[in-house]
Amino acid sequence: MPKKTTKRKKYEIKSAKTDAWGIAHIFSTVNNTIVHITDVTGAETIAKYSGGMMTDKDREEGNPFPAMQAAKRAAEDAIEKGLVGVNIKVRGRGGHHKKAPGAGAQPAIRALARSGLRIRSIEDVTPIPTDGTKRKGGRRGRRV
Repeated sequence: MPKKTTKRKKYEIKSAKTDAWGIAHIFSTVNNTIVHITDVTGAETIAKYSGGMMTDKDREEGNPFPAMQAAKRAAEDAIEKGLVGVNIKVRGRGGHHKKAPGAGAQPAIRALARSGLRIRSIEDVTPIPTDGTKRKGGRRGRRV
C-alpha cells in the first residue's frame, strides 16, 4: 500500500498584527494635561483622557497626579486594544506663550512607561513662532 503524502502549503496565513505601535500625544499646559493615543498615522484615536477628567476640582487639572492618572487610563485602553508600544510627542502651549510643557508632562511619560507600554522615542513638538501673531497686551504692554 503506497504511503499517503500531504502537500505542503507554499504560503502561510499570518494572524492579526502582533506588533502594533501608536503615538502618544501629551499636551501639557499650566491648567491641564491631555493624553491622546492614536495609531501610527495619527488618524484614528485609540484613547483620550485629560487631567480634568480625573479630578472634580478645576485648580488641580494641571497638577502631576491627575496627569499621571490620565496617562495610566489611556495606556490601559491602548493595551486592551492591542498596542505594544508608543512614540511619545510632548507639546507645550507654544507660539508666543510659554514654550515649556506644564507640570503634568513628566509624570504622564513616567506613567506610560510603568504601565507596560514600550517607548520607542520621546519628541518635543511645541510650536515655535517664526514671526507669528501679535502678542496680547497692546503697544505699551500690559499695565498692572
